[in-house]
Amino acid sequence: MDDTPYIEPRRKLSTYDKYEMHVRRYLVPLLGTKRLESLSVAEVRRFTTRMQSASTAAPAKEAHRVLRTALTAAVREELITRNVALLVEPPRVKQREISPWSLEETLTFLEAARRDPLYAAFVLAIAMGLRRGELVGLRRPDVDLDNRVLHVRQQTQRRRGTLYDDDPKSRRRRVVPMPALCIAPLRWHRLRQREAFARTGVAWSEKGYVFATRNGRPVEPRNVYRSFTRVAADAGLRVVRLHDARHGCATLLTAAGVAPRAIMEILGHSQISIPMDVYTHVVHDTQREAISHMDRLLKRRLPAA
Repeated sequence: MDDTPYIEPRRKLSTYDKYEMHVRRYLVPLLGTKRLESLSVAEVRRFTTRMQSASTAAPAKEAHRVLRTALTAAVREELITRNVALLVEPPRVKQREISPWSLEETLTFLEAARRDPLYAAFVLAIAMGLRRGELVGLRRPDVDLDNRVLHVRQQTQRRRGTLYDDDPKSRRRRVVPMPALCIAPLRWHRLRQREAFARTGVAWSEKGYVFATRNGRPVEPRNVYRSFTRVAADAGLRVVRLHDARHGCATLLTAAGVAPRAIMEILGHSQISIPMDVYTHVVHDTQREAISHMDRLLKRRLPAA
C-alpha cells in the first residue's frame, strides 16, 4: 500500500498539527482496533456521542471532521467503497456570543495605546481586521503608504518552539485599501524602528518585518496579545481577545452599511456566510434602518385606514 502522507502536503502546518492531535488522542484510542472496511455508521455515531459526552460539542465535531477527511482519502485510494462518516451528522456547536468593544470603547483604547510600541499594529487590527499572525507576518514591501494599500501575503506563527511564515488563513492572499488613519501611525512606527535599529547596530532591510524586535526578528505573536490586553486593562476597559478587534471591525463595517461581500474580502473570510452568521444582530439593525425608508416613501401615498 502507498504510504505517502495525505494530509501533510495538502494542509497548513497548524491544521496538520490539529489533525495529528485528534488522531492520537481520540481516533486511535476509540476506533483504532476497527478495520476500515468494517467500520459502520452505528460505530461512527457511537464514537461521536462518546466524544461529546466526554468533552464538548466543539472537539467532537472536529474529531468527526478529521475522521470524515481520513475516510474520504481512503475512498479515493480505493481502500474502502464508501465513507460512513458522511452518513453521521456532526454535533452542533453553539456559536460563541461575540461582544466586541463599542465605538466609544474602541476610541478609548486607541487613545490609550498611542505610546505603545505596537500602536500601529493595534490600529491595523481595529481599522482593517487583520489577524494576529497577519500583523506579525507583515513585511515592508506589503505596506504601500503612498498608495494606501496593504498586501496580506502571509502570516507568522509559532509551531513547536519555532516561528515560521505561512500563507494566510484559507490561503487567501488579499490586497486591501488602507484607511487614512493608518498612515501616520505606520510612518511614525517606521521612523522609530529605524532609530532603534541604528542604536542596536541592526542592518535595515526594505524587505524586513514591519513589526520587529530590536534585533530585527518578528515580534512574538503572543506578545502582541499581551500588549493589547495590558493597554486595555490600564485604560479601564473590559479585556477582550485581540481577535475581537477583528470582530469589532466587521461590526462597524456592517453597521455602516458596507456590503457583506466587501466585508468578506477585507477580512479575508473564505465564505460570505461567516460574517453574516457572526454579526446577525448588527445585520438586523441595519436592515431595520433600511426598511424604515419604506415608511417615509410610502406613507404619504397610502390611504388612511
